[in-house]
Amino acid sequence: MTSLVIVESPNKVRSIAGYLGDGYVVDSSVGHIRDLPQGADQVPAKYKGLPWARLGVDIENGFDPVYVVAPDKKSQITKLKRLLKEADELVLATDEDREGEAIAWHLLDELKPKVPVKRIVFNEITKEAIQRAISNPRDVDMDLVDAQETRRILDRLYGYEVSPVLWKKVMSGLSAGRVQSVATRLVVERERERMAFRSASYWDLDATFDASEKHDPRLFPARLVTVDGRKIATGSAFGPDGQLKSADVACLDEAQATALAAALRGQPLTVGSVEAKPYTRKPYAPFRTTTMQQEASRKFGWGAARTMQVAQRLYEGGFITYMRTDSVTLSQTALAAARAQVAELYGGDYLPDQARVYTGKVKNAQEAHEAIRPAGERFRTPSDSGLSGDERKLYELVWKRTIASQMKDARGEQLSIKLSGDAGGQAVEFTASGRTITFHGFLKAYVESSEDPQAQGDDQQTKLPSLVEGDTVLGHELTPSGHQTKPPARYTEASLIKELEDREIGRPSTYASIINTIQNRGYVYKKGTALVPAWIAFSVVRLMEQHFSRLVDYSFTARLEDVLDQVAHGNEQRVAVLQGFWDGTGEDQTGLKKLVENLPDIDARGLSTFELGEDVAVRVGRYGPYVEGPPLVDGKDGEKVPTRANIPEDLPPDELTLEKAQELLKNPAGQEQLLGQHPETGLDVIARNGRFGPYVQEKLPDDAPKSAKPRTSSLFKTMSLDTITLDDAVRLLTLPRVVGTGEDGEEITAQNGRYGPYLKKGSDSRSIESEEQLLTMTEAEARAVYAQPKTYGRRAAAAPLKELGDDPVSGQPIVLKDGRFGPYVTDGEHNASLRKADDPQTITPERAHELLAERRAKAPAKKGAKKSAKKTAKKTAKKAAKKSPAKKTAAKKTAAKKSPVKKTAAKKAAASD
Repeated sequence: MTSLVIVESPNKVRSIAGYLGDGYVVDSSVGHIRDLPQGADQVPAKYKGLPWARLGVDIENGFDPVYVVAPDKKSQITKLKRLLKEADELVLATDEDREGEAIAWHLLDELKPKVPVKRIVFNEITKEAIQRAISNPRDVDMDLVDAQETRRILDRLYGYEVSPVLWKKVMSGLSAGRVQSVATRLVVERERERMAFRSASYWDLDATFDASEKHDPRLFPARLVTVDGRKIATGSAFGPDGQLKSADVACLDEAQATALAAALRGQPLTVGSVEAKPYTRKPYAPFRTTTMQQEASRKFGWGAARTMQVAQRLYEGGFITYMRTDSVTLSQTALAAARAQVAELYGGDYLPDQARVYTGKVKNAQEAHEAIRPAGERFRTPSDSGLSGDERKLYELVWKRTIASQMKDARGEQLSIKLSGDAGGQAVEFTASGRTITFHGFLKAYVESSEDPQAQGDDQQTKLPSLVEGDTVLGHELTPSGHQTKPPARYTEASLIKELEDREIGRPSTYASIINTIQNRGYVYKKGTALVPAWIAFSVVRLMEQHFSRLVDYSFTARLEDVLDQVAHGNEQRVAVLQGFWDGTGEDQTGLKKLVENLPDIDARGLSTFELGEDVAVRVGRYGPYVEGPPLVDGKDGEKVPTRANIPEDLPPDELTLEKAQELLKNPAGQEQLLGQHPETGLDVIARNGRFGPYVQEKLPDDAPKSAKPRTSSLFKTMSLDTITLDDAVRLLTLPRVVGTGEDGEEITAQNGRYGPYLKKGSDSRSIESEEQLLTMTEAEARAVYAQPKTYGRRAAAAPLKELGDDPVSGQPIVLKDGRFGPYVTDGEHNASLRKADDPQTITPERAHELLAERRAKAPAKKGAKKSAKKTAKKTAKKAAKKSPAKKTAAKKTAAKKSPVKKTAAKKAAASD
């Protein structure tokens, strides 16, 4: 007997085949095999012309989806069908989440097996888990399939109906999405808070006291808390408007703080009270998807996508359990393995009497699933894993977190001391807080990082002297310290994921792709680790808030996620959910259909205009954002035209103040700077900023023919509009310049192009080293360039700008180079361009690893595979053409009778009746 086992990823095939042995043929679906049509060309001919065809969803008949096999999957489907003909049994072993269940259903519907079908799931790729799954098969869970299908159709309706509004009123190429639009709104709202924020200043004392020689430690820190009974203002005392929230708080200025410090130096303070409390810290729960992403971000600086890519490799390699989970539950096998390792590595003193059981805080968490943990019945230690690079780092993180979750609490003592004294007639009070850990417990294995770099870690200790009430201490060092309140921190990938999860928006498995999407769409970019919204995001969010407020409402989006969970549990029906979203339900009849159909006139200009004051505004234009100032009289015809200036790409919105905008307007785009008259032509020569940067140009007379084009030349990188002279401009206007002729008598010209300076002889172009050579190169030098062999497809290799160590994946050295498209990092195998927010001067090895990991994940499919898919498609089309209509109809009827999917659907219908 032969069983065909189909998994999702090709990377799983070898290991699973090895665990199953003879009698099993293992292959993969390579992810999803079918989806809704991605364009009009993929819509089947029989549906073209129908009003709903562009959606790929029949909104008039139960929201039935139209599924098509992706062109690049047709050859794989052909292969699976061939393997199925030789098999006695089909085993569907796709992932255990909703996507995996849907893939299993699509395989059934597409392959139409005539042999028995089994559905198996496992959350780790180990021999025991695979064999256990084979022994415990089940049917395809149609509730999970319905939930995935409902989500997919919701996303299609949302995106295909709302995105065209963005194209018409904001900019072409934009997109809207059920979760991505909400995530973008969160980032924009945080930037709005920063823009509205007004800083406030306050002062306090950095104080150190001397407890005398008989104490250890002798010196200890304390902070000033009250003056004359009034609390001292700290950052939390101020509102976002820079004003104190309460009048009962004392806000010290520099003079007051300095006077207090002078009065307290060397003066005795009395210990008013000493309070000691026991300190207990419980272990952290094992990782789920989002907490793993957040901790990898804090500890390694990784983005969510990189974390999931590394986790995927670890899962497929049999090192960790399934990495898309919202559960913190550990199986009995895992609990036994973790406890055994605690006893072995740390001793019985660190092992609690009973295994620790954790309950997830995530609503509708699937507790039947497991947390992310090391795979197997006995965990491999990181040193014994054989892993290196990113895989070693993430595996060690998962291993430590799992082990720590089954260790005893950390214990210690929390101490608080209050000091009182007199400072020039003013009563003052200081507080000193300390913590000592007497038993580290789980902290011996693992300490969680914090998003706040100033926060005290769980394992940090501050020892205080053993003082008692009535003791005196002396002011040792008292230094006035000034502070400024800070705006709310921008989201990082980790904190945005936490915010989405706290609001119950989206699913853990989708967060990485959502964050990638809002960056790829240009809504958000990274500055360091912070997520900064682009101005285009402000326009999009404004439109959504004004005209689709329900669709970007946080509560509505969370409720919709809850409804999808109810579909997965069998408590809601797919069609009812989709009908409600499309047409509206209950008292609220404002469904998506009516929202789009009843849109009022939208002021596109208003959507993309953001006032800064004094007739200065930011406008989001077709070619990017710019600042527009008050109209000025143009010297040519007296017409008033506004001044404009491009906004630097790396300038965050909250830093574009009115003052900064006015500074940009001093050198606006399009404003002419007269340099003088060309000595040969007598025409005026001007310099100006343009869409593609600064340039110089000859101005043609008013009576010049319309077909005449003025000579124009971009400034060299070493030049600027502030320093450009007429002589410089005259030299630039000689470009392109005839250098001479080649050995064959053909003319050679020197030109400045998009990718830098080059020589051109006929159709043969050669790059040269610098822009200055365009003006100085001689005929002999040009001939010498052409005498060298031509390097096809790339310029001569540039010297590295920086070395960044070895890549953890390829093991090859990473270097930073400057290429034709800008700076990039490479390990010799893959090249990854730096992003806008990446500074070549300060780029770190970790950031280079992340860029290369993202590049590998986007590696194109092999050309051979594409050719093979095309050939297979042609053969299939020819075979289909040969069949008569009668044969086709008969074949369809036969397939419908035998389809396991049809049978399952019929059973469900009967059960519901």
